[in-house]
Amino acid sequence: MKTKHSREYGPFAPQRIKLSYQKPNYKRVKCTINGIPVEKMVDVRASLTDFLRNDFGLTSVKKGCEVGECGACSVLIDGESVDSCLYLAIWAEGKDIWTTEGLVADDGSISIIQQAFIDQAAVQCGFCTPGFIVTATEIVARGKRYDRSELRRLLAGNMCRCTGYENILRAVEEAIEIEIKGRAEDYETDLAVDPDNTGHDPMIKD
Repeated sequence: MKTKHSREYGPFAPQRIKLSYQKPNYKRVKCTINGIPVEKMVDVRASLTDFLRNDFGLTSVKKGCEVGECGACSVLIDGESVDSCLYLAIWAEGKDIWTTEGLVADDGSISIIQQAFIDQAAVQCGFCTPGFIVTATEIVARGKRYDRSELRRLLAGNMCRCTGYENILRAVEEAIEIEIKGRAEDYETDLAVDPDNTGHDPMIKD
């Protein structure tokens, strides 16, 4: 026979502790998001993920683990990939922030890493894709080749449960080669226009 517990004891007993109400504390934040200067009042407890999704509708910033493990919420802050779930919105003051939406030009053209993901079929369910593209954008921007083990380490902060990473690695490698080739062509063009150009910025004094 099961014992019946009275509501007068244990967790059902009347509590004398009063619940306290904490008034939200807001702060004005000025930053640049996808090239556009913005200014917004934000709860000091809000994460950058919620700030970007709820206040600006940038839903490419996914809410995944929310503990900085999956990388689905990755954004570029001053050129570096950051897990926005661990980054308070108020820390964005004066920062230059980019999400996957900002990688699309006004004419609709996409970045080389986005195109590489399409060409290499590096997308399945797509949930992790924006985070991978953001992290890969930082890697590609360095204009440096990496071997597979190095790329795996650089992408270790982003998780994918579908593709097994092979196509993602191929996409990043393809984008890196396109970036390096593009820089070489730009340099050759500059030399053709100005043969005396040795790559030294004339605005910088020795």
